[in-house]
Amino acid sequence: MELWYTEHHTPNTGLTLKVRQTLYVGKSGYQSIEVLDTVDYGRVLLLDGLVMTTDRDEYIYHEMITHPALFVHQKPENVLVIGGGDGGAIRETVKHPEVSKAVLCEIDPMVVDVSRRFFPGLSAELEGNPRVEVNIQDGIRFLESCSGRWDVIMVDSTDPVGPATGLFEEDFFRKCANALRPEGILVAQSESPFYHLELQVKMKRALCAAGFSSVYFYTAPVPTYPGGFWSWVMAGRDYHPLKDFHEDRLEGLASGLRYYTPDIHRAAFCLPAFMKKALERDEDNQV
Repeated sequence: MELWYTEHHTPNTGLTLKVRQTLYVGKSGYQSIEVLDTVDYGRVLLLDGLVMTTDRDEYIYHEMITHPALFVHQKPENVLVIGGGDGGAIRETVKHPEVSKAVLCEIDPMVVDVSRRFFPGLSAELEGNPRVEVNIQDGIRFLESCSGRWDVIMVDSTDPVGPATGLFEEDFFRKCANALRPEGILVAQSESPFYHLELQVKMKRALCAAGFSSVYFYTAPVPTYPGGFWSWVMAGRDYHPLKDFHEDRLEGLASGLRYYTPDIHRAAFCLPAFMKKALERDEDNQV
């Protein structure tokens, strides 16, 4: 008997993976957690039945949520990752020698524990690295205790439902702005442009209202995410993702990267017409 996993992205479309075996099934105080061993994508982490990461394509997502901002910021010494309990964003962040402190703030300790057990390549830097600190806490509450501390904040959240709902709202972005240093940069995953374009428009509006004067979206393919096409938003007060790109610092890291390159950095900020028009149309309506 064959075992298949299907995630419905809409009532009529979805992702289907052939499964070798189920490695873990559990339920935390926040969500259900499963780990599957699949034929084509290796181990897959599911939260509430949705794909969070896979062995095969995780590097695209984790390189793209981290490196663009870290190469734009002039000197990213203190970095906070909210969510991201699998450890992938931390793994990429500490590749930068400029980073002296990388803090993971994850609300669900079971995600960290399961990732350490089943995804050692993702979570390796969560233990034994003196620059890394793991803080099991609500990210929103954590921000309230660290005004003006961070150079870069990365919001590696799940979809905007359940415990992650507040991570997409103006009040949260205001807390992020307050927690950043004057030259700080915020990065957040912003879902699929194919299925959640209205969310990107809403996020841009909320970020601008929260005091971020420079807001730029960028995209990359992530095969196991809805539409196979994902987006992130980078926000700050006075920067440009291309003019302030410190490409010279990439030379020492290039051999350890599998997706991100200088050309990818520049191309990622070239938005498809439908996405660019939606964001510009909303901006015009706000004037």
